[in-house]
Amino acid sequence: MYIEELFIIIIFVVFIYLYRNYKGENVGKYVLTQVQSMYDRFAPYSFKVVREKTKQLGQEYTPRQYAIQVSIFASFAAVVTYLYFYNLIISIIYALIAVGFVPYISYLRCKKVYSEFLFEQIQVYTSNTIMEFATTQSFVKALEGVANSGILEDPVLSDVRQMITMSYDNGTIDEALDYMSKLYPYYIVKNMHQLFLQITKEGAQNSADSLENMQLDIDMLVESVYRDRIERATFHKSFLQFGIMLYLLVMLVQYLLGRETYLVLLQRWYIQFLMHGVLIVNSYFLLKGERYYYENVGAE
Repeated sequence: MYIEELFIIIIFVVFIYLYRNYKGENVGKYVLTQVQSMYDRFAPYSFKVVREKTKQLGQEYTPRQYAIQVSIFASFAAVVTYLYFYNLIISIIYALIAVGFVPYISYLRCKKVYSEFLFEQIQVYTSNTIMEFATTQSFVKALEGVANSGILEDPVLSDVRQMITMSYDNGTIDEALDYMSKLYPYYIVKNMHQLFLQITKEGAQNSADSLENMQLDIDMLVESVYRDRIERATFHKSFLQFGIMLYLLVMLVQYLLGRETYLVLLQRWYIQFLMHGVLIVNSYFLLKGERYYYENVGAE
């Protein structure tokens, strides 16, 4: 117990040091600022891009929301692991490890927001290009109409303008279509581009029916994606409840064996090894589920 008490004393000393040296500002705010600064410095470029767009969309967490998330992760990990090992040091270590996953969860959440945003932009791009083409009967003019309408945002807007430039420079739409299809490998994009290429190359006389069918495909895809989002949200809630219950099964074990018997068993190294394994496997199971929930949103 002396080691645990020493550990608690060290934590209090660090807190007092921070408070005395930064008494002119909130200590918690100072810590959050330092952590944020460090993560921004070492965060991968891809995360910075999606997080910036998440901020622009007004869906990024505030420092207070991040602080609440950190508190929940740390508290839950500390309580659960204490019920497993009845050891304060182990609980603190697991709590710190749990907090270390907050940036990863944040990255997945921002990717989800960015993926949904891109899909909505692609929906706008394909639908409006078809409507513009029905009026202008020119793919490049249709792109110009969509680009100048003010309904697209970057990065899709910049890529559409790049398509227009490439089409004028090359005198053909082939390279522009290939450029956009590689950037956004949605099947509605590839199918629409293939349709426009066919119309342009073969000079189809009556393209109205084909364009209408293409628009119906887009509408059906959008409907299925939004239905999938609702189903994912429902599944995610049930999945988290199930994952938390798996952690708390140790309480059932202690109830069946008796707390005193459980503490005696816990003194054996292989039982402790088994308990660590249970925690790690459950955590891996939850992280895999979170990754499934946040990734491939809007994908086909």
